[in-house]
Amino acid sequence: MRTLTTALATLLASAGVRTLPAQHAHQFELGAFGSYTRYDRAFGLDNQFGGGARVGYFFGRVVGAELDIGYVEPNATSGVVTAELTHGSGSLVLNVAAGERHLLYILGGYTRLDFEKTPPYRFTDNAVHGALGDRLFLGSRAALRLEVRAIYAPSTHGSFGSGWAGHVVGSLGLSVFAGGGRPSDADGDGVPDKRDACPNTPHGATVDSRGCPSDADRDGVPDGLDQCPNTPPGATVDAAGCPLDADKDGVPDGLDQCPGTPSGARVDAKGCPSDGDGDGVPDGVDQCPNTPAGAVVDAAGCPLDGDKDGVPDGLDKCPNTPPGTEVDAVGCTRIADSDGDGVDDTKDKCPGTAPGTRVDAFGCPILFTPERTPVILRGVTFETGRSALKLESHTVLDIVAQSLLDNPDIRIEIAGYTDTTGAPATNLRLSQARAAAVRAYLAARGVAPGRMVARGYGAANPIAPNKTLDGRAQNRRVELHQLP
Repeated sequence: MRTLTTALATLLASAGVRTLPAQHAHQFELGAFGSYTRYDRAFGLDNQFGGGARVGYFFGRVVGAELDIGYVEPNATSGVVTAELTHGSGSLVLNVAAGERHLLYILGGYTRLDFEKTPPYRFTDNAVHGALGDRLFLGSRAALRLEVRAIYAPSTHGSFGSGWAGHVVGSLGLSVFAGGGRPSDADGDGVPDKRDACPNTPHGATVDSRGCPSDADRDGVPDGLDQCPNTPPGATVDAAGCPLDADKDGVPDGLDQCPGTPSGARVDAKGCPSDGDGDGVPDGVDQCPNTPAGAVVDAAGCPLDGDKDGVPDGLDKCPNTPPGTEVDAVGCTRIADSDGDGVDDTKDKCPGTAPGTRVDAFGCPILFTPERTPVILRGVTFETGRSALKLESHTVLDIVAQSLLDNPDIRIEIAGYTDTTGAPATNLRLSQARAAAVRAYLAARGVAPGRMVARGYGAANPIAPNKTLDGRAQNRRVELHQLP
């Protein structure tokens, strides 16, 4: 008996208490069996076949109870006497599932052995028993049942000279299951198949009362299996429910409006690269941010400069400048312009033009306009009371001569004026002489005399008050009047 108890404990420890399939909980087990008994040697009985019936009940997934009754007619080994044995048992059963079709069990309880009719086999023993067994299911409602049971009577009432007795019984039977039982749930989601609107739910998925998987973030992966809940709507996810991001820009596929973003590029909420300097190279990849607009750049976003003049290609208006040439802001050769009139000294026919003077393409003042505005020749001066030109007047008159030569169709009047000092007749003669002196100088510089008329106007047409020295100095002047 001790060996059997040890074996039962070992079975439970090795298999673990694996739960009985849910469909057998709260069911009744009804069965019949055939048995083969090996009796205690002291009883002097042959091993004998017998039979019986049992009824059991599953309280839950593991624990059950059952009653059984059996009958056998063993013969004495002497061949003289035949005994009749009726035995009944009550047992507590522990069930251990082993795969889809096997339900192992151990049991133990009380047995009453009732020997009758012929002495010395006319007595009753009270005993305990233990058993190991297996149910091999033929379907959901029937199973073959195989069992080995040991029966131990601590104090036998037989007159065989032994204080205790032990018997071993092997049995094979058929059991059927009826009533009770939890409704079948093929997908194990807790909702019976009859009410399950979504059979074959993946194991572990959270379901609603209809047995359908819930999906709070609507990414197609059921809650309970979704390892990344709260996925943004529209994002593409993997089998675990986590967003995919093929270009690794932080914006999930499905929401990324600019897939294939270069690695390292900064993107906006839509997954599109930002480009602060507008050079076509995304921020984060651009190694030369703040490139001037219009400049041609390389793959790293840095400006190209084919002629190495410091002005980027795309902005350089004079590409292919020779190496070492000094250039201006647009990449063109910087010119020498001594008088600052915008005309290269090599082309300037009127160097030394006064600052701010409008000049033509040759660097000469634009003296003659379509409006025929009188031109005052400031800087043209004479000896006091005489018509002799001072030396500093030559610079201005040279410019006038060049302008007239550049504009051969223009005819002019050279008008001389004085202040009010002196007699009018004297002033008139002086102004005429000074106008004539200017005409003669211009003629000497190549201007055809027939294009010029000299007239003196004396103190007429003052341009400033004659009461002050400065006013009188302004009135002593020569003007050019463009003739029709």
